[in-house]
Amino acid sequence: MKSVATLSIIGWLAACVLSNTLWAADNKAVDGKVEQSRQTLDSIKQKIESLKQQLLNTQEAKADAADALKKSEKAISESKRRLFELAQEQTKHAQTLKQLAEKKSHLEEVIQQQKKQLAKQFYQEYTQRTPGTLQLLLQQEDPNQISRELQYYGYIAKARKLLIQDMQGNLHQVIALNTQTEQTLQQVTSLKNQQEQARQKLESEKQEKAKVLSSLSSKIATQRKEISRLKRDEQSLSDLVDRLSRASVAPKKTVPQESKSDTNAPSTPIARNENLPSAGSDGSSFAALKGKLYLPVKGEIMNRFGSSREDTGLTWKGLFIRASEGSEVRAIAQGKIVFADWMRGFGNLLIIDHGNGYMSLYGNNQALLRKSGDVVKSGDNIATVGNTGGNSSSGLYYELRQYSRPFDPLSWSVLR
Repeated sequence: MKSVATLSIIGWLAACVLSNTLWAADNKAVDGKVEQSRQTLDSIKQKIESLKQQLLNTQEAKADAADALKKSEKAISESKRRLFELAQEQTKHAQTLKQLAEKKSHLEEVIQQQKKQLAKQFYQEYTQRTPGTLQLLLQQEDPNQISRELQYYGYIAKARKLLIQDMQGNLHQVIALNTQTEQTLQQVTSLKNQQEQARQKLESEKQEKAKVLSSLSSKIATQRKEISRLKRDEQSLSDLVDRLSRASVAPKKTVPQESKSDTNAPSTPIARNENLPSAGSDGSSFAALKGKLYLPVKGEIMNRFGSSREDTGLTWKGLFIRASEGSEVRAIAQGKIVFADWMRGFGNLLIIDHGNGYMSLYGNNQALLRKSGDVVKSGDNIATVGNTGGNSSSGLYYELRQYSRPFDPLSWSVLR
């Protein structure tokens, strides 16, 4: 490696020059070493500038890849939201089919009973040899009585006929509705299958784009490390040149020490949440829910509010809850969704307005199941856990704010 060779040269130069400084009296030899070190320093500076340009190009390529991944993640979120809606429609149609089947069965029983009653009447008339209607009318001598009897029997016959027609009409209507609902259910199922195929294709494309982004991120990390290493080499060499320059006037018995950068310990969970917000609508104001809220997802809490971030050194304004991809994300309280879209650094982000300036934020989601403008209740399923926005691990980024100022979610939540 060139960097290793450079470090070896630096060490060799340091040893040689310091040796000459300590034990030799020839200042011209020292001046020669100073000039040689300065030339090496110029070479390192040129290499740093070249690497900076390469890093800039890689960062631009990463930005393009991130934009492509953003579009892919938004498309997947929309596809999963549509699948969620289709599943609800499918359930609704299945329930309607069940209700129609019950109604149809009831009507068939009523018609069957009516048929039995008619058959019983005919059987009784036959076995008891009851005179027929015409014979009874002919036995009457009073014309008015005959007229009344005819009208009476006419009403009976008409009522029976209308009842049977009504039952048959209802049965035909139920059959027609049943057929229509089955067709609709088939259409929804077909559309759902198409959406699922499209989602799988998008997932495959997302994985490819994520690989490209990961590769570019690794390349950027490597280039940054190389630049950092060269800058340390540059500083070490600059210090060496200064010491050599001073050594030509006043030699010093010092040996340069190798510096090591501090490393951060890997993150470990500080707590685990096993509860979710219960379903329903709490009419209380959001301020009254302090200390009564549940976290929106089950998982491991990886940081404390206000603690220093390992990656940037900035402070955490919320919580990162590590959870399995696809896990349910639930609304912590009733409110109105005011933002549901992709945002750089947060991936698929959803924000709920709870009134009086209080808002809850849910980031890095795999899919957003609700849209901006939707009104939700406590415990409603609003999203699924993911790692959108460039996160290396799946989980939910969760914030609470009032008038844009973040505050500690754990101080408002119940953990068991």
